[in-house]
Amino acid sequence: MASGPDYAWILQTTFVLSILLGAPLIAIASLASELPTWEARSTFAIQAGAMVWVAISIGTLAYDWWARRSGGA
Repeated sequence: MASGPDYAWILQTTFVLSILLGAPLIAIASLASELPTWEARSTFAIQAGAMVWVAISIGTLAYDWWARRSGGA
């Protein structure tokens, strides 16, 4: 058993969850914002996407840490 985090699993899981959860969440959040130009839309997607990605990656890292500590992984 490795002593540190499984970075490959964390990266892959973060990628999949960001697409499955993040894309619909950002699309729903964009409905509440006025985005008249493509620049505004892309800026919104980048900023909101970054926050979602960081939240998901921290959650995935915490889950990996918890699973290793409890002996589940």
